Amino acid sequence: MTTKTKVMAIAALSSFLSLPLSMAAQTTQAEHDHAKSEQTQEDHRKHTGAKVVGGTAAGGAVVGALAGGGKGALIGGAAGAGAGAVGNKVRKDKAVKKREQRENPR
Repeated sequence: MTTKTKVMAIAALSSFLSLPLSMAAQTTQAEHDHAKSEQTQEDHRKHTGAKVVGGTAAGGAVVGALAGGGKGALIGGAAGAGAGAVGNKVRKDKAVKKREQRENPR
């Protein structure tokens, strides 16, 4: 067997063996999309994202007002809203992962 033939045989075998893995990855993506969609619907129903971002913005504004008056309240509110947006994203990602594990135990 020549080197070129060996390389062709290995390439064909590896593509054949990777086929089931690629099919499983598509199923996993579909499961992820489903869990993400359900979590988004639940969050929208309960206004969870607005509560998280609004609460942290209000807290930041209070701390900023105590520290620096009106200008501090504005800066603190903006910083709190940014932190709340990041916190909400992390919370949502964890909830999606937990939902995937609960619906599809492996």
